[in-house]
Amino acid sequence: MQKKMTEIQIGNRMFEADGSAYIMGILNVTPDSFSDGGRYVSMDAALEQVARMIEEGADIIDVGGESTRPGHQKISDEEEISRTAGIIQEIKKKFDIPVSIDTYKSKVALAALQAGADLVNDIWGLKYDPKLAGIIAESGAACCLMHNRDNTEYKDFMKEMKEDLRESLEIAHKAGIADNKIILDPGIGFGKTYEQNLQAICKLSELRELGYPILLGTSRKSVIGLTLDLPVEERLEGTLATTVLGVMAGCSFVRVHDVLENKRVIWMTEAVRGWA
Repeated sequence: MQKKMTEIQIGNRMFEADGSAYIMGILNVTPDSFSDGGRYVSMDAALEQVARMIEEGADIIDVGGESTRPGHQKISDEEEISRTAGIIQEIKKKFDIPVSIDTYKSKVALAALQAGADLVNDIWGLKYDPKLAGIIAESGAACCLMHNRDNTEYKDFMKEMKEDLRESLEIAHKAGIADNKIILDPGIGFGKTYEQNLQAICKLSELRELGYPILLGTSRKSVIGLTLDLPVEERLEGTLATTVLGVMAGCSFVRVHDVLENKRVIWMTEAVRGWA
């Protein structure tokens, strides 16, 4: 088994990956994201939201310039850069907090890293753009490698998900990305059926055998909407339930829209877990 990473460096901050859970606050600077599309496309609105998330307890800000919801419209690299690079630069000027760029494209990642981003959050686990791993390695940035497929056909779901993530790790290692710069994400809502998403959440603890910090991203997603038969704006309680499950399973990060509520849930869950 891979040596277990107990710390991960993101920007100038070290995160304890064993026994603590941190908040990655979502900042979608897109007109069409499934939950908050269009709300933070202006610089002022985006920076106000960043300040709010930091006050509420965010540990990382994740900036996304292209919606990755099902059926999303792809945009050019140039458009994605125009949406994200300037905002990242301003966040780094005004706030002392690690910033992530949510992209799977090497040109967008490079522009974001040059603007000051500390982490590349790749929904394709370095398998979409062959140049991306090298850019991350050369920059010294951290990365989050998400599990994804272009289909939902598995013979043994959990086994194959771990095999897919090991392939992403192999790409990262070949490029020279350091072990203490890698986070893994099971990819809830990507390349999975409704039932497979529930199974992935249920069996999160199995991913810890890979030896890397785990990020859970379920906030307001369709698996919650389908379970509770609720629209996007009414999925907070379902999100909080998955955050509790993630913390109990040993996840180190949760990526969420509602920072304050998830922060409080994490504190409570960690207090109880401390007696386990």
